Amino acid sequence: MHRLAPIAERAAAPTTLPSITAGGLHWRSATVDDAQAVVDLANTMYEADGAPYRETIDEARADLAAPWRHLETDSLLGFDDAGELRVTAMIEVPPGDESTVRTYCFGGVHPERRGEGIGREVLAWQLARARQILAASGKDLPARIGVFAEDDDPESRHRMYAHAGLEPRRFYANLKRPLDDDASLPHVELTGSLRLVPWSEELDDAARLAHNDAFRDHWGSEPQTMEQWTNGRSEFAPEWSFVVVDDAPDVEALLADPRTDAATAEALRAGAPLVAGYALNSRYAADFPVRGYSFGYTDVLGTRRAYRGRKAALAALAASMRAFADDGMAAAVLDVDTENPSGAHGLYASLGYVKEHGSRMYSIEL
Repeated sequence: MHRLAPIAERAAAPTTLPSITAGGLHWRSATVDDAQAVVDLANTMYEADGAPYRETIDEARADLAAPWRHLETDSLLGFDDAGELRVTAMIEVPPGDESTVRTYCFGGVHPERRGEGIGREVLAWQLARARQILAASGKDLPARIGVFAEDDDPESRHRMYAHAGLEPRRFYANLKRPLDDDASLPHVELTGSLRLVPWSEELDDAARLAHNDAFRDHWGSEPQTMEQWTNGRSEFAPEWSFVVVDDAPDVEALLADPRTDAATAEALRAGAPLVAGYALNSRYAADFPVRGYSFGYTDVLGTRRAYRGRKAALAALAASMRAFADDGMAAAVLDVDTENPSGAHGLYASLGYVKEHGSRMYSIEL
């Protein structure tokens, strides 16, 4: 196996960050109190770009207040002479990374101030700061700097990312499944000691452990800490969410299975419930007018690797779709990595999900 150079060497972090002079703006770090201005600018940009979503003040506040955020050093806001917010730049560092240490850059420029070179300089600042963060992490692991874009974002944005050395690395499909025909919704029978139950706070950590296990072999996925798992749930719909528990797990076999992670093993020894599959969903009502229909959105869906083939995730998803329909939603919506190793894309197609939008991740791999 090729031995990586120390991350401090690979990151090639600059000693000082590049200045942002384009646009003649006034710059400072963000605070949680900026949530309203940040969300207003975000939605102005989304509308101009034809994005199929909008952000709420609760989502923006939760994002800015996430306990792993370091806004003082990892964010910038650009204001014009009238004090109006015109640019946002954020860098996120997920706290639970174990196999790849990651940084993600978010933000944008008000449509009226585009074409002045501000975006290029802001992106250069973000990439330089991301390199500093990676170098200081002390994690001698593979590293990534990533940004996301909708496939139909302005072409100038895609060119800007490519010019900065970011390469399109992963592609995602946003899928829709109409719910106008109750008879077509799937019925799933679970076998053995598997049982479908509504999501509850008591099962939330067990669902997190199941998620970490389910996505352990997915590209770009890292274990989520409990603070990550529960952060940003302002639109979470517990009444639409379901888990599948194993009432009589083979604890000895699971403990002997090399695929069983340490956190799950500890929970099994403690007699904690074992979640085999899960579907956690949200109600993004602010998106309904943009898309022209109401929908339930599946944020996370998966099955533990030892339980694949036993329809645990399918049962949770089917229950979710029925809950959406019972509440009058017109459709079920979710996103999937087009190269998902579990064959999820084919499963969704068989259930009637059809692609509506696409997005991608650009990255620099270090």
